[in-house]
Parts: sequence; structure tokens; C-alpha cells
Amino acid sequence: MTIHREGYKSIAIGALIFGAINFIYFYFFSASNAWLGYILFFATLFLLLFLISFFRIPKRALTISENAIIAPADGKVVVIEETIDPEYFKDKRLQISIFMSPANVHVNLNPISGTVVYNQYHKGKYLVAWHPKSSTDNERHSVVLRKGNTEILVKQIAGALAKRIVNYLQVGQKVSQTQEFGFIKFGSRVDLLLPVGTKVNVELNQAVQGGVTVIATLQP
Repeated sequence: MTIHREGYKSIAIGALIFGAINFIYFYFFSASNAWLGYILFFATLFLLLFLISFFRIPKRALTISENAIIAPADGKVVVIEETIDPEYFKDKRLQISIFMSPANVHVNLNPISGTVVYNQYHKGKYLVAWHPKSSTDNERHSVVLRKGNTEILVKQIAGALAKRIVNYLQVGQKVSQTQEFGFIKFGSRVDLLLPVGTKVNVELNQAVQGGVTVIATLQP
């Protein structure tokens, strides 16, 4: 396991706060309430370790498959439905949404190999990630990948806690399947908009692993 570079600053700040709180308490108050100091130490240590876990990148055997759409994020499948995309396609698409809890790995990976043909950041609200309007009303970053005659849209969506979306892609860039394309701090949601009729390989409420689980299969 490694730590993602997006976490260096947050972890450093967390470690400084952890050190400052415990130093002040043990230096000034530990003589009268030593037991409370130990509780404070372990409580703040737990919070620091939880913060570090947000930015972990575990070692995995990634799935590479020509016709497969691989999960772009860890989490739970919360939506599988047809919807109208008002942003790019302007027509009906199959939407599959993955909810990322604070305990999930937060790095985002390309679901297919292809070329970036659209990349757009949108300011927005911070509704909870499972809210039906979070796909269109929340802060989000949309990317369209083209492979042959097929285009899919990958949407990073901020939630009530996640207020920073990081995206590394540029229009015209060629990308590889399971290659890292972004990061959502502190969990949220990732939507996939696929052609209607695409074979779905997952079910509602199924837990998926980014870069590993086959979400759907493209028609050859």
C-alpha cells in the first residue's frame, strides 16, 4: 500500500494538529488528569490514522479487458437506470453510479482505454452523494472517453463532505484502462453514462473495486 500524493498536505496538517493537541495537554494538564490524556491521545491517533486511510492506494491485480468497462472507483452500486443526459450526449443513456463512502479508496481509474474528447468542470452544490439530483446539481467533473465508435461519460461528483475533485485528463489525451485519472477527497460518487443496451455485469448494492470489477461489457 502507498499514500496518494493528494494526501501529503492533508496528512501533514493532521499530524501537526495531532502533535500540538497532545503536546499542549500532556505539558500543561497531564499531572491532574493523566487518564484523560491517554483517552485524548488514542482518540486523536485514531482520527489521524483514519485521515491517512483516505489517501491509501492498495496493491491490486488490475483487470485489463478489451470489451470490458472496469469500475472507475471503489464503492457500492447505487443506480442502474436509463436516463437523459443533458450535458453531452443530449439523449438517453444507461447510468451506473458508484457511491464512495469515507472508508473506500478514493483514487479514480479509467474504465476503458481510449481518447479524451470532452473534459469539463462544473461548479455546484454539495448535496449528499446519494441524492437523485447530485448528478446534475453538485460540483462535478465530466470526462468523455472515445474508443472506436463508442463514447462513455465518466462523472466525478462531490458530496456533502467531498469538496475537492481532482482530474488529471486533457482533451486529446490518449489513456489506458485502469490508469489513474483523478481523485475525489473524502468520498463521494462516480457516474458512468453508457450506450443504451450495454450489457451490465453488476447489480444494485453490489460492492465493487476500482480497476478490478467489470461493470459492463461493450458490444464487439
